[in-house]
Amino acid sequence: MNNYCVDVGYKSINHVGEVLCGDHIDYIDQPDTNSSVIVLADGLGSGVKASILSTLTSKIISTMIAEGLPIEECVSTVAATLPVCSVRGVAYSTFTILHIVENQMAEIIQYDNPLVILLREGRNYEYPMTEMNIEGKKIFKSTIGLREGDIFVAMSDGCPHAGIGMAYNFGWKREDIITFLENIAHVGFTAKTLATILVDECNKLYEYQPGDDTTACVVRVRKRYPVNLLFGPPSNRDDCDRMMSLFFSKEGKHIVAGGTTSTIAAKYLGKELKADLNFIDKDVPPIAHIDGVDLVTEGVITINKVLEYAKDYLGGNESYEHWSCSQDGASLMSRMLFEDATDINIFAGRAINPAHQNPDLPINFSIKMALVQDLSDCLKKMGKRVKVSYF
Repeated sequence: MNNYCVDVGYKSINHVGEVLCGDHIDYIDQPDTNSSVIVLADGLGSGVKASILSTLTSKIISTMIAEGLPIEECVSTVAATLPVCSVRGVAYSTFTILHIVENQMAEIIQYDNPLVILLREGRNYEYPMTEMNIEGKKIFKSTIGLREGDIFVAMSDGCPHAGIGMAYNFGWKREDIITFLENIAHVGFTAKTLATILVDECNKLYEYQPGDDTTACVVRVRKRYPVNLLFGPPSNRDDCDRMMSLFFSKEGKHIVAGGTTSTIAAKYLGKELKADLNFIDKDVPPIAHIDGVDLVTEGVITINKVLEYAKDYLGGNESYEHWSCSQDGASLMSRMLFEDATDINIFAGRAINPAHQNPDLPINFSIKMALVQDLSDCLKKMGKRVKVSYF
């Protein structure tokens, strides 16, 4: 049994003038078996019909595989169900399946989508494929043992079609996409960021007028890494030492958020709390320092900013350029939670801060607890394993 996990991220842009995307990705995580199913479906054409077809296709396949049915049976069911366009002679929806089994092996099934790119040690890796004929449809199957650092890139045909008649006569060729990815893979970007960079480049080649729905899905193999977040003192003062003992006994990085909380942490560790008075970002209070703690920040305002970045990360990821390089508390925390962590332990104190009981202040106990819940939900949607403990 290895200590691997997969980081999954994806991004889509719509055909110009369309409200709905004709591509759809369905992702099912199965933590009990260390397995996951990712399906990228591309509906014929664009708009509402394409969106419905791709959504149904990805949902049917992912659900069947997650329930343990053989991939061949799943593909056969969908292949037999999907009609073929009488005019174009192609299926109404194409699909790519990435089935990660026990974080040890990847099963890849590909039907009429651009072939999955695998980067191993930062370079393109030509993996074996077996051709099958199911219900008259040519389907490619591959089984690949996973290695740390492997990066799988699945895409709809909007990616290789990017720039047709604009930047390129015949679109963005597969070998050019591979070169582009090889040049950025070594940086260590998250799967979401890699997918964002690739789709944004496609959008640029389309001159920001996409002639097709364009989707990229990245699956990155990495080792598990825990990060622990302490936010707020316990409701019972007698629980301070127990809370701190449990928090600091956890493996991985440690983040302490909140003024009172950091004071308690410093006292427990027998270290000095050193405040930093530099306002790097006018909207985020300065950080502090405690020997033995990886990051010390202010509480509610900083966590709220991190939550804002988390919601954007799950969407267009437009704030990435800011939090990925800034040194303010919210940006530093975001990098640790979004990029470094695979497993996150949140220790949330239920103590009511008297300073927050002023009716003129917009902060109260319920808001603090809502922040913890909302942040936890966002991190889970990123594929993190999150455990929240209340004190």
